[in-house]
Amino acid sequence: MIELSPMFFALAIPAVIFAGISKGGFGSGVAFASSSILALILEPGQALALMLPLLMVIDASTLGPYWRKWSWPDARVLLLGGVPGVLLGAALYRVADADALRLLIGAISVLFVIWHVAQSRGMVPQVRNRLPMPVGLFAGLVTGFTSFVSHAGGPPAAVYLLSQKLGKTEFQATTVLTFWAINIAKFIPYAFLGMLTWQTGWACLLLSPFAILGAWLGVRAHRMISERAFFGVAYVLLTATGTKLIWDALT
Repeated sequence: MIELSPMFFALAIPAVIFAGISKGGFGSGVAFASSSILALILEPGQALALMLPLLMVIDASTLGPYWRKWSWPDARVLLLGGVPGVLLGAALYRVADADALRLLIGAISVLFVIWHVAQSRGMVPQVRNRLPMPVGLFAGLVTGFTSFVSHAGGPPAAVYLLSQKLGKTEFQATTVLTFWAINIAKFIPYAFLGMLTWQTGWACLLLSPFAILGAWLGVRAHRMISERAFFGVAYVLLTATGTKLIWDALT
């Protein structure tokens, strides 16, 4: 049960705005921090179910500004792998308990930060050549799976898209299109698994204006805010929330 308390809104409102900014202007890479934050006060399944309709609102709000600026061939490759990945995630959700999901969301959060720190220090080589289509299909599979279980599909999608040498806006637009489609694909199994309820729907309705606000800010921040500053804050949030979720799952 989701208790619509002041504490809930104190965490949920900035988390939703943050997701909107990330998806609207910075390639969705750290939008899943919002799910990690909400999982601190909600059951993991509730946090994921609450965020999905809000992510779809953000998708709808950002699709227009980036309309037809995407690379359709690259988006198609990710989607061909992404839909089976969504089905794989749905199969895992049926057998995983709440602590297993906390551990998975927390581990993805922390590993994401470790990977980026290692890459920035040259410990992980940058991808310099265009990755071939089979690798893109696998990246799509991982994107669909991690997107289903933690809304964390951004990183594997980014690895493939960055290798395709897209421009900043083309990269952003391709990400928007890809996750607009993947989130629609996720909605059906989320509903089938009983994750979406009238209560989560009511909470989403109350939070939708903040999702739209975040998306609006993200589109404008795309050209105004330093990516380094934005992701610096995101990495701190992911480290803190991911560590807390791992601790809760193990204890």
